[in-house]
Amino acid sequence: MNTKITPEISTKIYEEFASIVNKKPQRKGRKYKVGVDLGTANIVVAVLDENNKPIAGAMKAAQVVKDGVVVDFIGAREIVREMVGYLNEELEGKLTIAACAIPPGTGEGVSKATQYVVEEAGLDVVNVVDEPIAAAKVLGIEDGIVVDIGGGTTGISVLKDGKVVYIADEPTGGTHFTLVLAGHFNISFEEAEKMKLDTQRQKMLAPILKPCMEKVAEIIKRHTSSFGNIDTIYMVGGASALHGLKEVVENTTRKKVIIPRYPIFITPLGIALFCEKG
Repeated sequence: MNTKITPEISTKIYEEFASIVNKKPQRKGRKYKVGVDLGTANIVVAVLDENNKPIAGAMKAAQVVKDGVVVDFIGAREIVREMVGYLNEELEGKLTIAACAIPPGTGEGVSKATQYVVEEAGLDVVNVVDEPIAAAKVLGIEDGIVVDIGGGTTGISVLKDGKVVYIADEPTGGTHFTLVLAGHFNISFEEAEKMKLDTQRQKMLAPILKPCMEKVAEIIKRHTSSFGNIDTIYMVGGASALHGLKEVVENTTRKKVIIPRYPIFITPLGIALFCEKG
């Protein structure tokens, strides 16, 4: 079912999904669309029914991917296999196909490694898509700039009339923010990650993280300044929710920035929407 995603549908999809992640599914479908997002900080599996309604989801922190590249194949395989096994049990073993994603502009080797991880978990991969393109799909964007700030990289896609006209991907993402905090406070990476994710402390941490935010903003500006007729940037990925980042990107790029609620779930849900056999 290739339903056009309107802003209203988009909001409903990611808000519903956020309410069911890592919870027992409350309903089942006849056919399932599965999106597997192998992130630098987290692995997310999103399950939609044939009408693109969220049915189930699982998320687990992991350090098996670095800058979009699978660096621990066995670890990634076991995590995805465990997550799919749990979902199969809850949904009566009906997950058979999936889509996955890679940072834009990465080579075939990265694509194949990601695909193999998902296939080793028992799913037939029917599509591999660029991460920002997946995000654009669930947000229903026809014209705009989609920036996916992942754990290790910042991926950028520019869309005009529903078609991708430019892609880019550069190192710098959520992990770099964590490393800045770890160095500043002389604490472990794990402690710094918890500090970064504590929304009550983010305002206080913003001045410390601002140089890293400005680096992300400069990356976005460098790749999008030539698209003067596109004035809106949609930011997704967990790190995009950091306090102060939106304002830094707006001031640097001179473009409007929109960050949807639950930005960490946008890309995996978009991946699931691409889970259709040709």
